[in-house]
Amino acid sequence: MDDFMNSAVRETSELLTEPSAYRSILILIGAIIAAYILSRFLAQAIIFFAQKVAVRSQSVSDEAKAIRLRQVETYLSITVAIVRAAVVAVVAYVAWRILSPAISSSGAAAIGASAFFIVFAGQTLGMILRDLTAGVIMITEGWFHVGDFVKIEPFIDVSGVVERFTLRSTKLRSLSGEVIWVHNQQIQAVHVTPDSVRRLEVDLFTREPEIAKAAVEDIISTLPASASLLAKPVRMKAMEEWGNGVWRIVVVGQTAPGREWLIERYFVDAIKEIDEDKKNKADHIFPYDPIARYADPVAEQKFKRAMRVKRES
Repeated sequence: MDDFMNSAVRETSELLTEPSAYRSILILIGAIIAAYILSRFLAQAIIFFAQKVAVRSQSVSDEAKAIRLRQVETYLSITVAIVRAAVVAVVAYVAWRILSPAISSSGAAAIGASAFFIVFAGQTLGMILRDLTAGVIMITEGWFHVGDFVKIEPFIDVSGVVERFTLRSTKLRSLSGEVIWVHNQQIQAVHVTPDSVRRLEVDLFTREPEIAKAAVEDIISTLPASASLLAKPVRMKAMEEWGNGVWRIVVVGQTAPGREWLIERYFVDAIKEIDEDKKNKADHIFPYDPIARYADPVAEQKFKRAMRVKRES
């Protein structure tokens, strides 16, 4: 029994100390595990600070400061990938230094280590480099930041709030609560919603301004307001007389992307139902159908500058 134990100890010692292909592969596997554990620990520490910044950005009322904090949060997310890459590089260097004498003195060890590296690089390194290249380009050009609501092409229904953005991947959370991970190399185009809200306006026309105003306020009171539904409560923006006894009421609201139906359908249908039982159109509070439209002020300014239609004199 003692001879068996001594033989096992001796063989194990020779495996760990003498140059061989098995020893090289074991060192490489150990280095990969060590790099994963260390990088994960450092990443968790950075994510902790990023979460603190995220909480602070949500509580800040100053819009400019909130945008700066979101940019800091984005940079912290990117730092996670950089730290992980640095840890892997350091561990790989240490492993190489350990293996150098063995590789130089053992042809079998060199062949084994090279074969393992070729398989590893062929399967993962090419994909990672493509992700990193795409991530660097998006970061350099400032495609989006953490906290933005984006829709990703060429996918049909991949959209949500950016929770994490690294050099390798992008993490989204959809309105349904699903977590979506996307490799950066798969992102062909990005639709970024300004301020992560859709701004809509509804034009109403009436000959009974006071009755119409009361009816609109009553419908507005039934609309739910929350971050994932109405970003801000719907309100009456303007009320003006157009002539011939017709008044125009402008109602404005901001919804989360994908919740436009609250205004386009629910609010508009509720307005239509007010006069649904009145056959005589002269008795209608709203004689014309409501007009719902998107009303982004920046888009309107850009389109106004782009239009080259000559006005008739």
